[in-house]
Amino acid sequence: MFKLQEVFHKLVQTVKKVVALVEDVLPAVTIFIISYALLMAEKGDRVLVACSGGLLMVVFGILDLQLVFFRYIDWHTIILLLSMMIIVSITSQSGMFEYASVKTAQLVQGKPMPLLFLLSVLTAVGSAFLNNVTTVLLVTPVVFTLTNMLQLKPVPFLMAVIVTSNIGGTATLIGDPPNLMIGQAAAGLTFNDFLLHLGPPALVIFLLVTAGLIYYYRSEWKAQRRSEIRQQLQKLDASDYVTDKNLLYKSGAVLVLTICAFMMQPLLRMEITAIAMAGALLLLFLTREEADPEKVFQRMEWTTVFFFGGLFMLVGGLEETGLLEELARGLIFMTEGEMTATSLSMLWISGIVSGFVDNIPFVAAMIPVILEMEGYGIGDLRPIWWALALGACLGGNATLIGATANVIVAGLAKKAGHGFSYMDFLKIGMPAAIVSLVVSTIYIYFRYLLFY
Repeated sequence: MFKLQEVFHKLVQTVKKVVALVEDVLPAVTIFIISYALLMAEKGDRVLVACSGGLLMVVFGILDLQLVFFRYIDWHTIILLLSMMIIVSITSQSGMFEYASVKTAQLVQGKPMPLLFLLSVLTAVGSAFLNNVTTVLLVTPVVFTLTNMLQLKPVPFLMAVIVTSNIGGTATLIGDPPNLMIGQAAAGLTFNDFLLHLGPPALVIFLLVTAGLIYYYRSEWKAQRRSEIRQQLQKLDASDYVTDKNLLYKSGAVLVLTICAFMMQPLLRMEITAIAMAGALLLLFLTREEADPEKVFQRMEWTTVFFFGGLFMLVGGLEETGLLEELARGLIFMTEGEMTATSLSMLWISGIVSGFVDNIPFVAAMIPVILEMEGYGIGDLRPIWWALALGACLGGNATLIGATANVIVAGLAKKAGHGFSYMDFLKIGMPAAIVSLVVSTIYIYFRYLLFY
């Protein structure tokens, strides 16, 4: 009788804990799901939806403003984005992007398939050795100029820029913020380690996804091939598109200097954000006569900045409830610390979650859990680190709001009058993400787990 009462008492306590957990989590989850459903269905302006959802997290007491501004809004991402917007805004006034566009189009003779492949290579390499946010801000204006010149629809090329930026960013320590976080948390992992371990799967995935994009859009391009346009293209003089040579030299020099500083960041021991800020301020100072700073700030994509702020608040509300951390700990409980199950589960769970929420807070929640695995007798954590990096970076291709680069390109496309919907991107991004995770599964298993 006594044992029965004890079991009943424990059951009641467990139910009370579950109810309390649900009461704590339910408001945040409800706000998050409704906000994301509206974003997916494109009901209302996406900036208003994201910011309203973030504000409701504050109104319902899930977040307070101090937490929002000092913990959950990623100011490194925001300031990096603003700094690169300043550099791109000033540089675009010189005609540099039009010049680069003409040269690129002439190189491939105006043919869509080679053009998509070339832009994809430039985006992937740039994302690996700069970072994907910087790269899409530089490449997207070139895409608009090129497609307008060749009378091609820009959406296929924008899709290629998005997915290859996330793939290229996966390959190095500085390419995507989750990799930088993992590199700081995992002792002994260097820039070369990331390149050697994540570069091979990124290269295979890049080739497969790019080939898939070319195949998917082949019929559309057949109808758009016009020999007379290509003939006219070869007659163009790219230098005619340069509107201000002084501005071109100044902005080009600062842009090259900033890119070199990005690549030398480990030696300089400066934050990527600090380098971008220095480049933006230097360019504003050097070009204050050619480019009015007030007009530069007016042309910047402020709606994208506010959209990110709303997203950070939405995901911050989920993190504040402890839901992401519980998900991480549940993974360890489910796999019982077995290396193969843990690594592959980490890959797919991080890939799926990163497709729908920002990968930065998720990776932040996973890092301390992985570090705790050493206490469970797991000596070599590298397969799990690589699984987390691949899943978090590549999963961002799944949806339009899965990664920073996706949101930036979508905002620029909308402003240029070539916007595309959440579902339009899902048709491209989701297959790309699935292919990426399948290739990563095969790679991780045969390279790290088969003889573990």
